[in-house]
Amino acid sequence: MRTSSIRHRRRRSVRGISIVLFIIAAPPPLAADELTFDRALALAEDSAPSLQAQEEGIESARSSAVAAGRLPDPRLFAGLENLPVSGPPRWTLDEEPMTMARIGLMQEIPNAAKRRAEKELAEAGIARAEATRAVELQRVRRETAVGWIRRYHLERKIALLDEFERENRLLAEGVNARIAAGEASAPDAVMPRQEAAALEERRDELAAEVARSIAALRRWLGDAASAPLAGSPPSFAIEHQPLRHRLQSHPELAAYASMMAEAEAEVHAADAMKSPDWGVELAYGRRDPDFGDMVSLQVSIDLPLFPSTRQGPLIAASQARLSRIEAERETTLREHGEELEGQFADHERLQRAVARQQGTVIPLAREKIELTLTAYGAGQSGLDAVLAARRELIEARWRAIELQSELAQLEARLHYAYVEEGR
Repeated sequence: MRTSSIRHRRRRSVRGISIVLFIIAAPPPLAADELTFDRALALAEDSAPSLQAQEEGIESARSSAVAAGRLPDPRLFAGLENLPVSGPPRWTLDEEPMTMARIGLMQEIPNAAKRRAEKELAEAGIARAEATRAVELQRVRRETAVGWIRRYHLERKIALLDEFERENRLLAEGVNARIAAGEASAPDAVMPRQEAAALEERRDELAAEVARSIAALRRWLGDAASAPLAGSPPSFAIEHQPLRHRLQSHPELAAYASMMAEAEAEVHAADAMKSPDWGVELAYGRRDPDFGDMVSLQVSIDLPLFPSTRQGPLIAASQARLSRIEAERETTLREHGEELEGQFADHERLQRAVARQQGTVIPLAREKIELTLTAYGAGQSGLDAVLAARRELIEARWRAIELQSELAQLEARLHYAYVEEGR
């Protein structure tokens, strides 16, 4: 009995040690994955539904191309021929020598030009599907990058707002101390509280903007859009002249090459209709044994005798479509050229504005608030002057973040339109 009790205690002790070792060895709970800029792009490429749809479109075009240019399936036929329906041998199978049960195969043979054009059309369809995916990939990467950058700068505004609120609390404490010392009037105590209410209202507006930015990212990233951001956005080197040279490589313009190839293949297919197609038929006829069986072979050929009213209009329609696509490409090229020059103008403006805000506006606002605080401490100005100068500094720093966000978003749009090629 005593031995059993000892064994029981040992088993409990071993079990306890095992549990402790398991707790020690087990990894700590994983924190929520942070959303870096690169991870956001990778997730968008992997999970964006629009890209998955484009992949299915490419697979569909490739599958369809397998049958392009091949001969159509042969046709099997069977029936009775020369069955008499009148006279003494009517409805009999063995009285009339030409009555037979017939079975055979028919094979249509489109002309070589038509089959070649069909292959060209299928290959152009694959190229167009791939080009469409490249356009969509560029859009997904661009919008994901812009959305991440927008949210990043909104969170910078939140951090700045936290700083302003801490400064406002310190200001309120200083004002209360001056009131207690008889160096300020009682109404001055209200002003920091009014300032705090204004900052709280701005925080509510900022929270709504952050929620909208997360919702925009969720379109590309799904639930990962809600993960906390980590890191900072990359710096994009934007040089205007090299980007002008890359205008032709914009995915939307590159897609027109496949569209034109598809239209040219349609022209070839329409032109191939002027050449005749062939047909071959082989049949076996089973007759009464007294007459003997028969085999027949015949060849058929199309006769495109009226090209001006049949094939000609189709060729003209295909050529008109090709000309339309060429004109649309030129229109799109000019639109993108106009847009690019406008973006360059905005880029230069934003660069100057960011530099001016950091190098001139913010330092002057800091200097002004220092002078007003000194004057307030000396009793030479009121608290309202201090708060007005402080608001100017708040707006200057707030505006600096907005300008940096606009500049970073514009550079991301330019980078993913003309520099970063889709994969």
